[in-house]
Amino acid sequence: MAVLEGLLQTPSTFSLLVAGLLLLFAYLYSSGVGSPGKGTEPPGPTPLPIIGNLLQLDLQKPYDTLCKLSKTYGSVFTVHFGPTKTVVLSGYKTVKEALVNHAEEFGDRGVSPVFKAINEGHGIIFSNGEQWKEMRRFALTNLRDYGMGKKSSEEKIIEETRYLSEVFENFKGKAFDTTQPVNYAVSNIISAIVYGSRFDYNDHRFKAMVNRANENIRLGGSPAVQLYAMFPWLGPVLAKWRKLKSTSKKQLEEMGKLISELQETLNPFEQRGFVDSFLIRKQKEEESGHKDTFFSQENMVYSVANLFAAGTDTTGTTLRWGLLLMAKYPHIQDRVQEEIDRVIGGRQPVVEDRKSLPFVDAVIHETQRLANIVPMSIPHTTSCDVHFQGFFIKKGTTVFPLLTSVLQDESEWAKPYAFHPEHFLDDQGRFVKRDAFMPFSAGRRVCLGESLARMELFLFFASLLQRFRFTPPPGVSEDELDLTPAVGFTLNPSPHKLCAVSRS
Repeated sequence: MAVLEGLLQTPSTFSLLVAGLLLLFAYLYSSGVGSPGKGTEPPGPTPLPIIGNLLQLDLQKPYDTLCKLSKTYGSVFTVHFGPTKTVVLSGYKTVKEALVNHAEEFGDRGVSPVFKAINEGHGIIFSNGEQWKEMRRFALTNLRDYGMGKKSSEEKIIEETRYLSEVFENFKGKAFDTTQPVNYAVSNIISAIVYGSRFDYNDHRFKAMVNRANENIRLGGSPAVQLYAMFPWLGPVLAKWRKLKSTSKKQLEEMGKLISELQETLNPFEQRGFVDSFLIRKQKEEESGHKDTFFSQENMVYSVANLFAAGTDTTGTTLRWGLLLMAKYPHIQDRVQEEIDRVIGGRQPVVEDRKSLPFVDAVIHETQRLANIVPMSIPHTTSCDVHFQGFFIKKGTTVFPLLTSVLQDESEWAKPYAFHPEHFLDDQGRFVKRDAFMPFSAGRRVCLGESLARMELFLFFASLLQRFRFTPPPGVSEDELDLTPAVGFTLNPSPHKLCAVSRS
């Protein structure tokens, strides 16, 4: 007792004790211990103070850990990412019920310290409330006005398939890395819509922007950046986090310069793309004296950055998976090319051909399903207290709709872990839609570029398979082609090379 009294009389020790008690209280509060009885919170593994369930998570592949935990704790469970309590939704039925049937309750964006530091609440993807509604509405309207999902977009994509085919042709059947040419081609589609024009593949500024976007995707999924999301105070000692901040800042600066150049040549009567529309709306808001307008310089730059990154990575990554899978499974490539040759012949594929190419369409869908490029989705947050499947989830809780558990749901797919295009074909070989096909997510936060991505994937894939045979490099067998994804915010194929052999 005397020893305890002596410790408490020492100011530094007393301060440490108080701090420890406060930390313990915060931990217990975040864990729901002692909270009012509003209902049972979702179960989950017991967290440790401060670090939560960090020791149980594979930071290289957290989605795998979460899938395994769902087998123990069910389709709605709790995991502590450091001190942050997170609810995970697993399986098609649960994810659909949350995102579609309870779209409002699960519709806010979860903005982790990573995206808070980089996006600062601006733009489309990582914003909430009225700003998000306004920016998303404006983006959707203008992307459609500039051709998203329409004939004008089809023409842009077809033109770009020719540029990409020329690059492939120049390798003369020798092995090469598809990453840069595919990403340049796909990026040019969103660039044409956003900026009003495409870029030459040798344009140094364009190449740098695409490469930085790819680098940020890779860094965003690294264990170091995930640690920052849990413990932001570690930022100064995490080299990859510092690199992500640096490249993100450079990307925004370059996009700001592009926007300034467009502003100098702005003509309200000849709008070229999304940026022009935003500049004109911003000018009108300023002239009207609207002080609380969301049409600010910051929202414009971040919205452009969001569209550029999302419009480049997801489609480019999926297309590269498709080419890799064709080289891996030549018998499936045979069927794809037989169908294209029989139905289209030598003319340019167009979007209308998709309904006459059920096997090609099935292969593209199965590529999206198996590639599973956004396995944990982008985090959501509950907008209010929610009673869901018998559990109580507090307002402001981070929620991960585990998309990998939907795309590989064993109760929905006959061969969830294999490349099996027949998932999307009936007994007569006709294409069939599947409700559990959810690569673009669902509900309020569904990918706003879905129609454009679907058009791009079909036209690029069909055009390339019409013109080229994709094979492993000499001396490498199909079995040696690795389908293990690289670590990143999205799941890219591991580094590899392919041969594109002309079929003409």
